[in-house]
Amino acid sequence: MKRAALFIPLAIFLGLSIFLFKGLFLDPSKLESVLVGKPVPTFELETLENSQVRITNEELLGEVYLINVWATWCPSCKYEHPFLNQLKRRGEIAIYGVNYRDERDLAIRYLAQSGDPYTKNIFDPEGSLSFDMGVYGAPETFVVDHHGIVRHRFAGVLEPQVWARDFKPLIDQIRAEAAAEGNS
Repeated sequence: MKRAALFIPLAIFLGLSIFLFKGLFLDPSKLESVLVGKPVPTFELETLENSQVRITNEELLGEVYLINVWATWCPSCKYEHPFLNQLKRRGEIAIYGVNYRDERDLAIRYLAQSGDPYTKNIFDPEGSLSFDMGVYGAPETFVVDHHGIVRHRFAGVLEPQVWARDFKPLIDQIRAEAAAEGNS
């Protein structure tokens, strides 16, 4: 009995080591999302620029678009911002920003100084929409199809390589599906 008790710490150590070793091979940008394959959560929130104007998920139906969760306090968001501006200039896709747990005035100033890549900005000061979308932090980007279904979730900085590998082919596929259905 005493002899078996001596092996308990070793067994715990081995179990923990295997668990941690497995984690070395996981891709932190590929987070499982219960939202993929489901509709964007229902929301009605103010736009960042005007607290009197509200936007809902229903208004976004019929087009393929990105939802990009961002904040001024997020250094990674600032790093990806020039690429988002580039996507807008090229007319690649509509991008709806979700300003996550931020201060309205700071966010408006930041966009005025750095460019505004967003078709519209949704102000989410409490993080309610972000929470409903399962956001862990910023930046996170979602691909949403013309039916309002989330097709992809990416946590991390959206860069040209990620765009070319993960986003562009999927968006082209969704647009082809929409065209086959007779939608835009």
